[in-house]
Amino acid sequence: MSRDKKAVLEVFYDGDCRVCRREMEHYRQLDRSGNLQLIDIAASDFDAVAYGRNRDDFMASLHVRDAEGRYHVGVDAFARIWEVVPATGFSLLAAIVQLPVIHALAGVAYGVFARFRRYLPKTAGGCTDDSCRLGHRSDDKVI
Repeated sequence: MSRDKKAVLEVFYDGDCRVCRREMEHYRQLDRSGNLQLIDIAASDFDAVAYGRNRDDFMASLHVRDAEGRYHVGVDAFARIWEVVPATGFSLLAAIVQLPVIHALAGVAYGVFARFRRYLPKTAGGCTDDSCRLGHRSDDKVI
């Protein structure tokens, strides 16, 4: 993405989580307009304080920061992503997940995933050398 254009959303994801990384790679491929800036919070050079949060906050749930500087967390973060990714059905999915009962159920399901994702297989070697940044990894080894 060109640095001249400000992304509509900054997406803070855990690059050490295989599921999270694959999901963000999927969105990156769909985002031909450059609306998403994907930020790997597991990268050695990530500085949570620069974004006004601490690392534990970011690690607890998916975070998205919009162009106005507002944070959206968990299910609300996914809804914001789905609103800007130009793929069939995502805008409808964003609207559906905002319905009160669906939002509550999705929030519980995501909360369980977020809490237990650390027990899922990690990327090979972690991300200490930035080898698992999106678009730069050719393998998907599990340790």
